[in-house]
This record gives sequence, C-alpha cells and structure tokens, in this order.
Amino acid sequence: MQDCRRFYIDGMWVDPARVNDFTVVNPANEEPIATISLGGAADVDRAVGAAKRAFEAYSETSVETRLELLKRILKVYQSKMMGMADTISREMGAPCSLSRKAQAPAGLAHLLEIVKVLEHFEFEKVKGSTLMRKEPIGVCGLITPWNWPMNQVACKVAPALAAGCTMVLKPSEMAPLSAYLFAQILHEAEAPPGVFNLVNGDGPTVGAALASHPDVAMVSFTGSTRAGIAVAIAAAPTVKRVTQELGGKSANILLEDADFESAVAQGAQECFRNTGQSCNAPTRMLVPRARMGEAARVAKLTAENTKVGDPLAEGTGIGPLAGKSQFEKVQRLISRGIEEGATLAAGGTGRPDGLTKGYFVKPTVFADVRNDMTIAREEIFGPVLCMIPYENEEDAVRIANDTPYGLSGFVTSRDKERAVRIARRIRSGSVHINGARVDFAGCFGGYKQSGNGREWGEAGLEEFLELKAIFGGG
Repeated sequence: MQDCRRFYIDGMWVDPARVNDFTVVNPANEEPIATISLGGAADVDRAVGAAKRAFEAYSETSVETRLELLKRILKVYQSKMMGMADTISREMGAPCSLSRKAQAPAGLAHLLEIVKVLEHFEFEKVKGSTLMRKEPIGVCGLITPWNWPMNQVACKVAPALAAGCTMVLKPSEMAPLSAYLFAQILHEAEAPPGVFNLVNGDGPTVGAALASHPDVAMVSFTGSTRAGIAVAIAAAPTVKRVTQELGGKSANILLEDADFESAVAQGAQECFRNTGQSCNAPTRMLVPRARMGEAARVAKLTAENTKVGDPLAEGTGIGPLAGKSQFEKVQRLISRGIEEGATLAAGGTGRPDGLTKGYFVKPTVFADVRNDMTIAREEIFGPVLCMIPYENEEDAVRIANDTPYGLSGFVTSRDKERAVRIARRIRSGSVHINGARVDFAGCFGGYKQSGNGREWGEAGLEEFLELKAIFGGG
C-alpha cells in the first residue's frame, strides 16, 4: 500500500501540521491502496506562504524561461505516462484502455497546447498611446475533481505556469494518487521551489481554507455545482477571482435525417464512457417522437453490449463508479426514474450479473423520459441515458435549453449547416457537431449553473492574467 502522507511545499516533501490519515480505496474491489493525509488550515498557510514568496521572482521570469520549464515537465510526463494511466485506473476505476488512450494523454495534451500558445502569445500590445499589459494574477488555488484527474490538474497547472503564477493544488481526496505523481514529475522537472505546491485534504477544510485565504488571488475550481457555490461564498469576502467548471446535463439532439443506428449507438457509448462520470456527457438524448421505439432498441442493444468489469482487464468497456457515495446516488436516481414512470429499456438497479464487489452499476437506458423528471433535471454522474421525445426542431431546442446547466451539447444531422445553425441556439459553452471530439486548442466551460470562465488553450491562459493599462506608455 502506498504511503502518500506528505505534502509538496516549497520544493520539498513535508509532513502535515497534524496527523489525519485517510485511506484511498480501489473502487473495483473496495480494497485500500494508499494512505494520504488530510491537511488543514495550517498546511494551507504554509503552502500559500511558499507560493507568495516564489511569486515575486517567478512572475518576472521571461517567456523563454517558462517555456523551458513546461518543456521539461512535458518530457518527464511522457516518460511516466504508463505509470500515470495505471495510477488513474486504480484510484478512480477508469478502464486501462481509457486511461492509456484518454485519461493520462489528456494531461499531456494540455501541456503540449499551452506550449504552442505561449510561443505566440502577446503579453503586451500598444493601443493608441496606451501600453496594454497582461500580468500574472498572483497565487492561485487550484481545486480539482476525481473523474478526469489529470485532465483537470494539467488544464489548470499548465496555464498558471505559463502565465507566471504560483499555485497550491488540492486534488480530490478520492483520487489523489495521480496528483501525487504529478507533483513528483514537477519536482523531477526542477520547477522552482514554491511555484507549485500540493496539499491534500477535503473540500470543507482545505478547499475552504484556499478559497478564503487573503493571499490567494484566484481560485480555479472544478466539481459539483453545490461545491462550486460553497467555494464562491468562501472567496467573496476577499473579492478574489473565481473560475468554475461545474455540473452538466448535456442534450444530444438527433435530427430526423441522422443515421439513427450509428448516431444512437455513438451517443449511448459517449454517455456510458468513463462510467458516465463526465460533466459534459450527453446524458439527455433528444429524438423525434415517431422514432423513439427505434432509437430505444439501438440504445438498449448498446447498453447490453457494454462490458462492465475489472478496469485493469483488457476489453473492459466501463469500470466501477469512483466511490460508495456515488454508487448510492446513482442507484437512488435510477430508482427515482422508475418511480416517476420513465420506460426502463435496459439496466436498472443493482450490480451487473457476476459482480458482487466493487462499485459497479448497470449501463441503464430510460426511454419516454419527460424533461421535468428528476433523472432529466439532476446530474446523475453514472452510465444512465435519458431518451426524451421531441415534436420538431423548435421543440428540440427548447428542451435542450430547459435545464439549469449549460456545459455542453451535441447535434447530429446529415446537413452540417443545419446542425451548426441549431448549435448556435443552444445555451452551452460548447457543442459537438456529428460526434466531433474535443479540441484542446478550443475552450471549455459553461453557461448558467455549469460555471463561469474558460479552460484550455489561449482562453485558459487568459483566466490567469490581469489586464493593466499603462497610459502614455505606448
């Protein structure tokens, strides 16, 4: 069992101020795999102090110096990719194929993209007689989730480093081991002491201490909308910048001219991917009412052909949910869907056949869902697809936007121009046309209760910068 009790502060591995051990559990077998420490306000003070001292020098480093650091991190990260993928699979249950092809590579992709951005980014520009200057905002508190751990760590750390900021990272206590490895990567890449710091802990303690700390200039948070509200409240008295990537309930509009067999199968697979634990998952599939029966049959077959099992076994389609509380939440919401009258086309409550241990759930499909049902309103964060009928294009757009969330959306049609026209009307931070994959050069973030601010690429870098006007400096 791994011993990960120490925190990374000021370029060193240090003991916590107070002993508070926490056991990290493998969700596939419910066995302990590591011990971490849950930090407190004193640990946050120490880490923020180190970051504050380091900011004075690091904020003044040249772009070339920051590029050299990022390229060193890239090189070390690449050398540890397989170990990172294995760590992610063990700590949060992603199938090894997903960890190797997407989870670990996502961290690498963000590092590669920020290098490209930084090589051409203009930190100063003259407008009239004024010098417009973009400067690092200061010490940043970075709070990351367990579902895509390296994607979220890298898409915050990389632009913060590129901007000239220093930082304290608090990863999820449910999946902290990949972040622990990431800290080792930065240490090996010779990140200057105090520029990057890591303190493990829970949200109500370490997260709240970071969000409220007077020497933290910005908090970048990814997690649930409920937790995001708590972060914003804690940050408000010090008027710090808060960027949030929160929950989602993304609509996947299949227009009547789509190739339904492939579109439904692809949409269901994307919903089930990562065991449904993706904030931008297309969990609401909108289909023409006359084609609901056809679409439900394809989705049912897709669910039944999705192999659930050991994340370390080759051929596994989806692994377990990340923890016990998440398992119980998904079971409760599946039951609610049945109680409220949705048609259960596949799956249901309980573990899949043959799996008696671990937080495994059945890939579940509900047909004939109304958009006012609980399963259509709440973010389930499990492999549960809600199929909602619509009458016409206007009705589809109305249903898609009838949600407190606005993180992502999907439109499928043989007519790309029509699909793009509809995408422009969807109130979400991103929309996928005909199954298009994410583009790390683009941006990611939400409308409404899905958050504020943007991550990835140039847009992500801008979040870590302050804009200064030097009048007469042009």
